[in-house]
Amino acid sequence: MTRMLIIGPPGSGKGTQAERISERLGIVAISTGDIFRAHVKGSTPLGIEAKKYMDAGDFVPDSVTNEMVRSRLSQDDVENGFLLDGYPRTPAQIDYLDGVLAARELKLDVVLQLTADDEELVSRLLGRAKELGRSDDYEAVIRHRLDLYHTQTEDVVATYAERALLARVDGIGGIDEVTARVMAAIDSSITDSVAGGR
Repeated sequence: MTRMLIIGPPGSGKGTQAERISERLGIVAISTGDIFRAHVKGSTPLGIEAKKYMDAGDFVPDSVTNEMVRSRLSQDDVENGFLLDGYPRTPAQIDYLDGVLAARELKLDVVLQLTADDEELVSRLLGRAKELGRSDDYEAVIRHRLDLYHTQTEDVVATYAERALLARVDGIGGIDEVTARVMAAIDSSITDSVAGGR
């Protein structure tokens, strides 16, 4: 049973690797981005609110995101573990997640960070936008999202590094190659966690 986060800048391959981790470990992958896009597509009140921020490349406010994650983590399919993709993104969200987990007497096992060069990420995302026709991926918005990642999310990375939960993995390379690195990092982190009594 593994409870973990995957963190990385836009375009670093989080979604692809999250799916593979989910399959290999038998845990549910929870992507806040996918949930937001589903709400946007369905024109729900949450979706209409979230779309304003997503189209500008901004983070959806904590109040909306926190409630959505709390609700999702209360569902039965997380009993055997989970992988959160895209949350927490701010120190305030870390505090909220800590509270949600503590209320259920749960703790995180590992926080996986995928790393990649910004210019490589811009190139990847522009290519993906052309293929998928995504309205939220054009160069100015992509660079804005990367700036937000560096200014806000890296505080999250630092917090989990201080807690000795962080495992950094190079996200550049073939998908299978990155997956091999990811699984090795998870195995090593969980082994260390058990040995350290976390």
